[in-house]
Amino acid sequence: MTIIYLLIGISLLVALLFLGAFLWSVRSGQYDDTYTPSVRMLFEDEEPPLR
Repeated sequence: MTIIYLLIGISLLVALLFLGAFLWSVRSGQYDDTYTPSVRMLFEDEEPPLR
């Protein structure tokens, strides 16, 4: 019966670690723009006009 309490505690600790990592990545802007980086290489770079 003691092993069940130990496994529950370890699983809660791991879940909290993953939640903390997820919240840290959201706050640091990891998921701000998910579309542009995947298609950035398809767009041609515009050259500045010559003067």
